[in-house]
Amino acid sequence: MKRSWLMLGVALLSVGWAFSTWGMTGHMVAHMIAVAVAAPPIALGLQGTRFDPALRLPRLATPLAAAMVEAVVVWGCHVPALRRLADHGLVWLVAEQMSFLAVGLLLWAAVLAPRHRAAGVAALLVTSMHMTLLGALIGLAPRPLYSHHDMGALADQQMAGVVMLLVGGVAYLCGGLAMLARLLQTKEEAHA
Repeated sequence: MKRSWLMLGVALLSVGWAFSTWGMTGHMVAHMIAVAVAAPPIALGLQGTRFDPALRLPRLATPLAAAMVEAVVVWGCHVPALRRLADHGLVWLVAEQMSFLAVGLLLWAAVLAPRHRAAGVAALLVTSMHMTLLGALIGLAPRPLYSHHDMGALADQQMAGVVMLLVGGVAYLCGGLAMLARLLQTKEEAHA
């Protein structure tokens, strides 16, 4: 079962990689696949193994610490100068996408660890909020922030913001709510 989760995550990641050179919208699709779609099944596939970040990095792989690291990387990689580097250099693009996967994996491994369920709910809800905010800022900016793309820069940026807002906001919100439901069900069963 763990192996199938891992294979699913890797397959999703490769799909995301195909989008990474399609302007700002393609970048955002690849980004969201890495942090919010591929990272959870990979984290489930690694859970309890010697490669599990929650076991290998116990101080860093706490939900709130991982959420902070993830936020810094995500917001930092959306600084226009860093985006420009990733668009014009394969090494930078690979580094960017791998950093998205690494922080996504760290966060999901931390929140899925059984000992962190309550803090995991909070971390996912906070992540949902900051993803929604960044997506809104990118999508509602009155001028192109990433004008180095060839197609209509503002329209491309607006669509990228919508992708981040919807996928990032919704994925983390649903993850947080699912974990909250599971936590409440576990507590209810313990009291029954």
